[in-house]
Amino acid sequence: MARSSAEDMELRKACSAAIAGAGGKEEEIVLSIRVAKGRGIFEKLGRLAEPRVLAVSTKRSARNEKTKAFIRVLKYSSGAGLEPAKLYKLKHLTKLEVVTNDPSGCTFFMGFDNLRSQSVAPPQWTMRNIDDRNRLLFCILNLCKEILARLPKVNGIDIVELALWAKDNTPAVITTQVTTTQESNQDGATVTVVTEREVQVVSVEKDLLVSHAEEEEEDMESMKSLLSMYLMGIGETEAFSERMKQELLALEATNVYSLLEAEPLLDEVVQGLDAATLCIDDIDEWLQIFNVKLRHMREDIASIESRNNNMELLSDNCKGLVDELDGLLNKLSIPPEYSAILTTGSFEEKRMLKHVEACEWLSTALHSLQASNMEPCYANMRAVRERHDELEKLKAIFIKRATDFLRNYFSTLADFMLTDKSYFAQFRGQLKRPDHADLRFKCRTYARLLQHLKSLDRSSLVPLRKAYCQSLNLLLRREAREFSNELRSSTKIPRNPPGWLEGSSNSNDTSMVSEAYSNMLKIFIPLLVDESSFFAHFMCFEGIDNKDDDDDDLGIMDPDGNDDKPETTSSELGALNEALKDLLDGIQEDFYALIDWAWKVDPLRCISMYGLTERYLSGQKTDAAGFVRKLLDDLRSKIISQFNKFIDEVCHQIERNERNVRPPIGVLSYMTKFENLASRMEHNIQGQSRDMVDKAYSKLVGAMFNTLEKIAETDSKSFDIVLIENYAAFQNSLYELANAVSSLAKFYHLASESYEQACTRLCNSVINLQFDKLISFHQKVDELRLRCGKSNEEIPFQQGLSKADLRKVLKYSLTGIDRSFGLMYKKLVKSLSTEELLPSIWIKCKKEFLDKYAAFVEMVLKIYGNEPVTPVAEMKELIASL
Repeated sequence: MARSSAEDMELRKACSAAIAGAGGKEEEIVLSIRVAKGRGIFEKLGRLAEPRVLAVSTKRSARNEKTKAFIRVLKYSSGAGLEPAKLYKLKHLTKLEVVTNDPSGCTFFMGFDNLRSQSVAPPQWTMRNIDDRNRLLFCILNLCKEILARLPKVNGIDIVELALWAKDNTPAVITTQVTTTQESNQDGATVTVVTEREVQVVSVEKDLLVSHAEEEEEDMESMKSLLSMYLMGIGETEAFSERMKQELLALEATNVYSLLEAEPLLDEVVQGLDAATLCIDDIDEWLQIFNVKLRHMREDIASIESRNNNMELLSDNCKGLVDELDGLLNKLSIPPEYSAILTTGSFEEKRMLKHVEACEWLSTALHSLQASNMEPCYANMRAVRERHDELEKLKAIFIKRATDFLRNYFSTLADFMLTDKSYFAQFRGQLKRPDHADLRFKCRTYARLLQHLKSLDRSSLVPLRKAYCQSLNLLLRREAREFSNELRSSTKIPRNPPGWLEGSSNSNDTSMVSEAYSNMLKIFIPLLVDESSFFAHFMCFEGIDNKDDDDDDLGIMDPDGNDDKPETTSSELGALNEALKDLLDGIQEDFYALIDWAWKVDPLRCISMYGLTERYLSGQKTDAAGFVRKLLDDLRSKIISQFNKFIDEVCHQIERNERNVRPPIGVLSYMTKFENLASRMEHNIQGQSRDMVDKAYSKLVGAMFNTLEKIAETDSKSFDIVLIENYAAFQNSLYELANAVSSLAKFYHLASESYEQACTRLCNSVINLQFDKLISFHQKVDELRLRCGKSNEEIPFQQGLSKADLRKVLKYSLTGIDRSFGLMYKKLVKSLSTEELLPSIWIKCKKEFLDKYAAFVEMVLKIYGNEPVTPVAEMKELIASL
């Protein structure tokens, strides 16, 4: 079994150091163990559990000498060290429950009765194994039994199984939970002294198993009772009854004899009883008299006690009423110093602490006077209502003063930077990121004030957000414009940028255009994201989590010293996006201008700019950076539009060849120069811009092939020749690039198929021209066999298909075959403008003729029997020798 993290002393020392650094120097670590933090919704979204360390600690109060217990949650910081994250008091623990959805049983959650919101899920943890889970739960139960004298509610855990586990693993449990000391006796032997917590482990075990022991004891008593009843019925009951009757008769006879002997004594006793009766009668009369007196006395005492109780009750009620009235007067009283701060005075930085204190008091006073927080009888009191109205007026006066000041303050917030010429002069030649540190420092002064304004009146922040956005929007747009202008002016571009059909050279390199756009994104996208996040947190928008943003930490703390950040909701996400639009709207025009400038220099740089935009877009979230994501999406659309505009222009230039080309046609210029354009496009591909380039290839090649088909159709005689020469030129120029790019390989194969089809048609036309009678004879036979259903025996008797006709066709077609092939070769040489294609086409032409001749010979052998015809092998040797 692997060693438990509860036995890791280094982990315990690290936890002690982290807790001591957070102000818990007097706390003693009882148990520290590694766990994993997890909730059900993270598991559904596929998110990983976060590693945490749970530390159970105790602290002895020096004032009342009571021991307090805590459960601390520690997380790993960026430096791999531990730092406190959460603190739970053990006295608020009400429930321990194992999650049934986890089949391993290692996941459980703890319920506390002091959670601020019932909608907040209780803390849930996942242990590494069952032993670690039992060790932690048993430690918590021990402390509850020892310190609180009670146990929390336990669900989903077999108590008997837990007790048995504790019994089997008592040394391990005591090692993690109990402090032991070693002493040496006189003989030198080491004696281990177990402190009081070891006894508590056994005590908890006994408490868990007490119900089971009581049940066994009751069962034993029942068995003994039944056994005794059963034994009484064994023996001779009739003999026993007879003996008892005899003894009874003997006793009665003895009693009668004794009475007869004692008659004189009885007379004396009777006389004594008569005298005693007379005395008793006298005593009875006296008792009746005393009873009447005592009854009157009891009535007087009861009356006195009743009056005394009423007086005590009245005194207690008066005392409680005075205390209650004192508390109510404290709630209703308005401290004059707070009233003065809220209604008069300036909002200088040195007075902000007093304003914050006054706001906190005002919020607390209004909250305490709400009907839900008071007794119904007090809520309807005139004094309470009047004081509540006074507080509302005081709140309205303060909110108006604060909003007027902040609105004017935010309106002029960026003026000192806009009027500073040296600030914008720094962009000339340096191109560094704008520095807003002074601006944010001025904003942080009023961060707590905005937080309290939101708690007092949420609607008061609307005009403040508007003023802040308008002021900062002017600054951001000016910075973007200056930066964009400096980028364009400082970028050296070639005097004669390459055309789309020209290859790029070192003198015509336009990569600096993409670098300028990359610098614009690298500087301003993080800046806009930071400004959006800062604005969302500074203006108290809910639903924005800025835990990892050190620049956006406004230092807002609650009275207990914890970070006072809003809970994660999505209720204000729409309002935030609208505000961000006011904050950043208009800045996209400088990005558009940079894209247009780059497009004019080299339209193919849109490919690299598209890849850069996609890379930034994939790293943006949708909460505080929602407008930045929309800006990048608009930039991407702008780049796609400009690139498509360029592709449309290229396609238009290709289609104009249809009107300008005149026979002889030859190889069209764009068929061979497309390779230059494709090479430049491939050189500019970055990231995810592959799809955009592939779509452009489809559009360009489609226009090229369609235009080629239309041009070839203008001259039916040279239709196949035009296709063969152009498709061959396209394949030759694109061969190397098609081997490296799969999308271009598809068009290469398409051109290859069209080339083969054109070659086949050309060869067939040349063969049909020289051997028309042979081909025509074969076609007539096939037509009779397939369409008319004539049998092989009937065909030789048809007109024009007799054996004599066959001999004439053979003699006409095969006599002087070398001359016929010479004419075919001259026809191909005359038709083709490039000699490189002639050998392959001539070989294909021979193959096509041999295929047709083989089919003709097979037909003759089936239908005409032993008619003399040159064998296929002999014809093949003859053609090969030509």
